[in-house]
Amino acid sequence: MDRDGVERLLTEAGVDSRRLRHALTLLCDGQWWTLADLVRETATSRRTIEALLREVRLERSGDERFRVPPADSPGYQDLLAMAPPPEDPVAHLLPHYRHVLERLTELVASGPRSRHALDHVAATPETVLRRALLLGARFWLPGARLLCVGDHDLTSLAVKLVHPETDVTVVDIDERILRHIDAQDLGVRTRWADLRLGLPPSATDHDLAVTDPPYTPEGVGLFVARALEGVKPDGRVLLAYGASERTPALALKVQGALSALNLAYEAIYPDFNRYDGAEAIGSAADLYVLRPTSRTRPAVAARVERLSTAIYTQGPQSVESAAPLSPVPAEAAAGADLLVGDWPKELPQPRVKITTWLAKPYAAAVRRVAVAVPPGLEAALPRLLLATRAEHVRARLAEPAGPLPEFLSAVYATTGDGDVVEAVRQPQPADAAGAALRRILDNAHGRLANTWREALIALAREQGATLTKNEARALIRQTAPWAEGLTPLEAPLHRLESLPAQVAATVRALSGTLPG
Repeated sequence: MDRDGVERLLTEAGVDSRRLRHALTLLCDGQWWTLADLVRETATSRRTIEALLREVRLERSGDERFRVPPADSPGYQDLLAMAPPPEDPVAHLLPHYRHVLERLTELVASGPRSRHALDHVAATPETVLRRALLLGARFWLPGARLLCVGDHDLTSLAVKLVHPETDVTVVDIDERILRHIDAQDLGVRTRWADLRLGLPPSATDHDLAVTDPPYTPEGVGLFVARALEGVKPDGRVLLAYGASERTPALALKVQGALSALNLAYEAIYPDFNRYDGAEAIGSAADLYVLRPTSRTRPAVAARVERLSTAIYTQGPQSVESAAPLSPVPAEAAAGADLLVGDWPKELPQPRVKITTWLAKPYAAAVRRVAVAVPPGLEAALPRLLLATRAEHVRARLAEPAGPLPEFLSAVYATTGDGDVVEAVRQPQPADAAGAALRRILDNAHGRLANTWREALIALAREQGATLTKNEARALIRQTAPWAEGLTPLEAPLHRLESLPAQVAATVRALSGTLPG
């Protein structure tokens, strides 16, 4: 056994050597370890653990598990020291929720796979449960409204399992996650949102928000700013963020983005969150409890005004790979009455920002619209098309958007050759169900259930009958209880895909109640 390399590492680490001593203690305790488990248990970056492993003689079991041979362990005794994790504020509650942990483990296992381009790294089921327990231990949750700003970890489901009386809403860009959450039927509201384009209008006035964003200054700043838009002035934002002990400069940049939002730090729970992955940061992240101040709102408004599509740590929309935008060819705007997005300045047509286009209806009537879709925002195309009643829309994309959802055929006939999509408005349908569906989709900025209700009332009136607002609401709630309180632009695609059949069902039910 050669201790020289180990002693050198410990000396170089100085006061931070407790992490290494903890890892060495675990290696000497007789148990077998994998690299991922050792990283997560010590909350120490993979590079630091690998540096230690290079200096220690290891005994191996199979390809992945290792330990210090028991015969060598006594030689390290004077170097060992446990680094107990910071006191867990909810550890005493965990034994009472083993049944919830089992359910969460199943839900996480059956959920969508991580998308690296969205910086998905799954928190452990126990971490998700502990988040729910901490919320209940620190705040009064009966009747409280919680917003999950992104929820690949399924924190929303953990909260509903532990605190079913909490009102929970999830906003996420990943349609798979929204579908998976809805499939559990736990009463969580789901909303689609690309946070670079805005927060859904129904996702406001919450008491609390939870977010585990991309770990870049741009990603953390944007997600926390949107979370702050979604909470009351006296609300709280719980943020998961972690950095390697090797990169304090990156942590400083992220905390600078938080400081720019003029927030008070009520608490920071070190290494509270643990992950299956993210070994570069020790598979761990702190949990911040942030409180807005009187200076926060103006700072948030300034932050969200800047549209930056590069917010991730990896993939085509990563901060490091972001390249200057290629100018959109001027000829792509030929014949358009209105330009949406960034177009060459010399073009004479009036123009509107994409964020404004999705936030509210354009005031003037237009026949032909040209939309420049920035790189990375291709998933927003169905909503960009629904946001207008123009007769013709041409969308110019940086990358092909893939097949458009079937329900859009009720509004548009579309053609495209990759980076250009042409959408021509369909004639008004003659059948009652088709007309009601078209009325809903033509009012994409309006409340979906309200437009649906008015369509049923109008249909009854056409047939010489009377349908009250309450009766129309009852028909809709019985068929599509999810439809209350949101617009078509913020509805998940799987909800919009089910809409034609559900509208038709209410029309049939209405016809069955009318005389004659």
